[in-house]
Amino acid sequence: QVQSAESGGRLVQAGGSLRLSCAASARTSVNYVVGWFHQAPGKEREFVAVIGWSGGNTLYADSVKGRFTISRDNAKSTVYLQMNSLKPDDTAVYYCASGVRWYLPTRPTEFVSWGQGTQVTVSS
Repeated sequence: QVQSAESGGRLVQAGGSLRLSCAASARTSVNYVVGWFHQAPGKEREFVAVIGWSGGNTLYADSVKGRFTISRDNAKSTVYLQMNSLKPDDTAVYYCASGVRWYLPTRPTEFVSWGQGTQVTVSS
């Protein structure tokens, strides 16, 4: 099973930008989809974005549309989450999750492998 590791989280001011990375431990197969979720203290884990194998298919949560962009570099086995115009409400631990699917999943139970998470804190 391919493992993933997130990086890039830190403290940033509102209105700022961050790029998170999710690196896979091995080369991935066709239809290996990767999603980002976030979880704030006391709240459930929520869907942020997901990307298909080719990178041409993506889905976003309404709360991040127009601000966040998910992309992937299969040669590097890495998926990115570019976060712009950050808000204090974006503060959470961000997780990347992966699995082999023929569609774009958005629920945590539809993903097989999870990273450890990276903390993003947006100050007002």
